Amino acid sequence: MRKGRLTIYNTLSGNKELFCSINKDFVGMYVCGPTVYNYVHLGNCRTFISFDLAYRYLLHLGYQVRYVRNITDVGHLESDADDGEDKISIKARLEKLEPMEIVQQYTIDFHQVMHAFNALPPNIEPTATGHLIEQIEFIQSILKNGFAYESNGSVYFDVEKYNKAFPYGELSGRKIEDLIANSRPLDGQNEKRDPLDFALWKNASAEHIMKWPSPWGIGFPGWHLECSAMSGKYLGETFDIHGGGMDLKFPHHECEIAQGCAATGQKPVHYWMHANMLTLNGKKMSKSAGNSLLPNELFSGENNLLNKGFDPMVVRFFMMQAHYRSTLDFTSEALSAAEKGFKKLMVSVENLGLIVPSNKSTLDVSTLVDGFYAAMDDDFNAPALVANLFEAVKQINAVLEDKESLNTEDLNLLKKEMHGFVFDVLGLKPTIEKLGDDRLVGVMDLMMDLRSSARENKDWATSDKIRDGLLNAGIHVKDEKNGASWK
Repeated sequence: MRKGRLTIYNTLSGNKELFCSINKDFVGMYVCGPTVYNYVHLGNCRTFISFDLAYRYLLHLGYQVRYVRNITDVGHLESDADDGEDKISIKARLEKLEPMEIVQQYTIDFHQVMHAFNALPPNIEPTATGHLIEQIEFIQSILKNGFAYESNGSVYFDVEKYNKAFPYGELSGRKIEDLIANSRPLDGQNEKRDPLDFALWKNASAEHIMKWPSPWGIGFPGWHLECSAMSGKYLGETFDIHGGGMDLKFPHHECEIAQGCAATGQKPVHYWMHANMLTLNGKKMSKSAGNSLLPNELFSGENNLLNKGFDPMVVRFFMMQAHYRSTLDFTSEALSAAEKGFKKLMVSVENLGLIVPSNKSTLDVSTLVDGFYAAMDDDFNAPALVANLFEAVKQINAVLEDKESLNTEDLNLLKKEMHGFVFDVLGLKPTIEKLGDDRLVGVMDLMMDLRSSARENKDWATSDKIRDGLLNAGIHVKDEKNGASWK
């Protein structure tokens, strides 16, 4: 397969870099998964679909990939920092359920939505509560190396001491002097030596529901810690790719780098990738502003923000029309346009089966296919791939209209690569409902009569319009000496 040409935009360096896996033919990839205290929102879905695309293309290139995506089921506090209540505990109290009932309910929802989007499941989906021993051992390594300290049953990461040995803030481009100047006192500040220090383990109050024993007392792990412990367990101290949403770059991923370096003395990740945000009708999605949309509301059309529902495959195809590092705006008009494009692409792939090979080719299929790979090799550039696929659609239609020809070898190559990139890489699947045979025959008899009348009246524009419209719908009309036929 075609390895050695893929470039990835590395957030750590701010540049596109040629991808070279640590172990030949193997890739380790970790993506921060959802905190399962509510229904998964579209912004999360965009991130996971973006990395599903990356996973699929790496597989297409022939790599053996270990894809790890976690489930956060403890430790993510309402402040996204070290103070406040656990998000899952809050939801459990509101719904009068056990925290693990909340975790189960919303984990199932997450899996169902990902299945609807045809996202491949990760190879390993670890949970934070299932890896408490690993997290405790990770903290002990950091303590042993002198980059953390215990305080009142909690353990905090010493950012200032770490910064003397390693640069803190290199991923997000933040300077520690600016962070110190902008820091503010938080609840429990008296436990910390410095406002920038973050919790590796938090001492639990009596009323805290989710808590476990540790060498430092009864408590729970810090949110940043779980990803370091789980990625290290399944991918090693250093691995190839770490992904997540842009909002996780700081402080979550910054803290992961610090934890990894503090525990092992080396950077944990070679390539950091971040997917950008979604907007809805030009505005940031927000529940408080009434501008938030859940995936199932988008699929069903049961919302006041868009004019109809859209199939999950149409939504996935729409997401592929913007680069994963670009902001993507959901509007009814844009989704409707994507729906038409999706159907046209699916029909064209199906129409490949209608082509009868010729003795020679007038199309340069190899160059067309090279364009597919070049697009994806350029930092998983899905919009460029989609544009190249629609160039192939034009060529397929030209062959069906007898304006171009393909020999058997080129036709087989085009079929193989179109199927590979449309279904395996982009992760699309046909959803077009077809008419029953009897009804289709009746409709086509009428269409062929209308076209025949147009040709008898020398109304070539109407005749061509009917033929081209039927072709876009997956029906090939061919004019012969004894009249026209269709299939």
